Amino acid sequence: MILFPLMSSRDSRPDARIRILRAATELLAAGGRSAVTTRAVSAAAGVQPPTIYRHFGDMQGLLDVAAHETLAVHVREQATRALTNDPADDLRRGWDLHIAFGLAHPDAFALLYSAPSVGTSIPVIHEGVAVLQGLVARIAEAGRLRVDVAHATDLIHAAGTGVTLTLAATPPEERDPRLSETMREAILTAITVPAAAEAPHEGPDAAPAAERVAVHAIALLALLTEASGVLSPAERRLLSDWLHRLATARSPGTRMRRSPPVPRGTHSASRSRS
Repeated sequence: MILFPLMSSRDSRPDARIRILRAATELLAAGGRSAVTTRAVSAAAGVQPPTIYRHFGDMQGLLDVAAHETLAVHVREQATRALTNDPADDLRRGWDLHIAFGLAHPDAFALLYSAPSVGTSIPVIHEGVAVLQGLVARIAEAGRLRVDVAHATDLIHAAGTGVTLTLAATPPEERDPRLSETMREAILTAITVPAAAEAPHEGPDAAPAAERVAVHAIALLALLTEASGVLSPAERRLLSDWLHRLATARSPGTRMRRSPPVPRGTHSASRSRS
């Protein structure tokens, strides 16, 4: 029995997969997950249904890749946006843009973090986290980060994901407009110190000495990649160990998770001074 009509010659064109993915991505953005049906995708892409399954296995596979591509476009935009002289404000803006993306594409966002899709999503999620890590590293380089870059990045990513999923699951008319900003500022307060011009250096409001040492150790750790030719690999490892100890001296017994080096282009190549 022939279940489907024979594929037309245009189904074998090399761009069939691209047309299918583009159609699914547009349908997902416009109408949500329920709009991405075999019939709708076939009509929009100009292919026969078997072509979809040949390229993506099944509709869940197509949905996973469409959600992946939706986030990939957002990550590329985030990676190339111009930055300012205030790394904390740049992080605020990055947070707001990410929340806005999740609310504009709730079905794609949910797919990215759901169990069936997570394997497909991991690479692009990691790309997004790398962009976030670059923003956090700039705060560290400015001497304003209380905790190590990796821990701060994990906190922000977890909080932002939770806020997005919570807001997306709430009817728009019932959403608390303060939720995202309150969470954002709570995280920033927990992980950053005031700019040098604003921070008191003495008196009851001055930061404890151990915290001041830790902040500078974290800043130097973030900047070590700038001096790659000055120290030998062994010297860099030794200095890194010392700085990690200083960065965690405030909290005995706390292990500081080492951040992978941030590619310099992630947070400085596209920097624009304003």
